[in-house]
Amino acid sequence: MRARPSTGRRGRRFTLELPLETPDGFGGVVRTYQPGPQLWGAMELLSGSERFRAGREEGLATHRLTFPFRDGVTAAMQLTLGVRRFRITHAGDPDGRRRALVCLVEEFGP
Repeated sequence: MRARPSTGRRGRRFTLELPLETPDGFGGVVRTYQPGPQLWGAMELLSGSERFRAGREEGLATHRLTFPFRDGVTAAMQLTLGVRRFRITHAGDPDGRRRALVCLVEEFGP
């Protein structure tokens, strides 16, 4: 029996979170996120490291997420997987054939 490769399997259900901006009363905006569509995707760890931000240690993991093609996904959106949250840094169609959407993401805390 041939083993199935895990690369490319889209067995994880993510929620795409859409930005919602409301005026803060001082000329700026407050950005919150509302749950949007659910997407089945594959997750690949690219690197893991820790860094210091604002004088404290912060864990950082960078991943590549692959989904069936979906138009309109931008870096202003976020993704969640259970309690894990991911900030989209880049989203695009790698070969221009509209078969897959690849998102480079940065995992951040709740």
